[in-house]
Amino acid sequence: LPQQERVRKRAGGDLTIPDGYTRKSMNGGLLPIGVIYEHEDWLAPLFGALEGAGVPYERVFADTLVFDPAAAPPRWSLALNKVSPSSYLRGHSASIAYARHVFPFLEEHGVPVVNGSAAFRVETSKALQLLLLHRLGIRAPRAHVANDAAQVVDAATGLRFPVIVKPNVGGSGALMRRFDSLDALRGAVSELDGGPDGTFVVQEYLEPADGRIVRVEFLDGECLYAIGITNTNDDFNLCPADICQVPEFENCPVDAPTKKPLRIEAVAAPAEIVADVLRIARAGGLDVGGVEYLIAARDGLPYIYDINALSNFVTDAPALVGFDPHARFAAYLARRASQ
Repeated sequence: LPQQERVRKRAGGDLTIPDGYTRKSMNGGLLPIGVIYEHEDWLAPLFGALEGAGVPYERVFADTLVFDPAAAPPRWSLALNKVSPSSYLRGHSASIAYARHVFPFLEEHGVPVVNGSAAFRVETSKALQLLLLHRLGIRAPRAHVANDAAQVVDAATGLRFPVIVKPNVGGSGALMRRFDSLDALRGAVSELDGGPDGTFVVQEYLEPADGRIVRVEFLDGECLYAIGITNTNDDFNLCPADICQVPEFENCPVDAPTKKPLRIEAVAAPAEIVADVLRIARAGGLDVGGVEYLIAARDGLPYIYDINALSNFVTDAPALVGFDPHARFAAYLARRASQ
């Protein structure tokens, strides 16, 4: 069967659940984990880890899942949200919109969702990320939000240049532009792209003091590792996974012939930063993800500037951080599914 038809057969809304439903199948085995995703290549390491651990799962391509809001959910022990906010760059805008409907449906019917609807709201809105940081009292770059390209010049008023203009629904630095003056911004208004929701974030650009940003990855309320990433090419896609390291992020990164010049090293993040990252995870409902910060050259202070619920983990992690995060993630999913 074609992929879309296979997905419907496995996870369609016509499935029913008897009274007394548990996460065990009829023969007492664990029901599968439903992995709702949008990019096959990005999920290959996780699928391999789940298979290696003997964890049953079903692949569900987000653009093709069909469900009946009035019926019972699929027979899953757990659902995993792996829908990327950059889906719209690959012609899968429907994945984002669909995920916003299906996760509340699953949650309402008692199916636990890893990085569920609360996390997905944060993941797909830079504005909500800034609101979360402000509520928690965590330092972030100053920013204004505008709902139309014609308003970005006004939105830059009161901000210190240079500024970055980016779509509210982010994804690997896509469509992000830097402007060093108000005149430069004014001249580029007609070229700006607000992404799938047409909303822009105009944010002060902070030069890292040492040319490096740090990404702190977390899982289940604990820090997994921290890595420093130095970019020698002055673009905004700093994803540390090989699959994302390409000269330009346009449609599908695996189609690009070369990788970006990133220097990545394991680092020890300060305890106060790790504590802030874990507070963000708890308050945002994120089970797994990465938070990025930098030390600003202009004042020497740390600023958290990005929250990522979708993490592909760092390339060659065993050599870099001493373990395989995909294996740990698979083990976490197995534990969560059996609870």
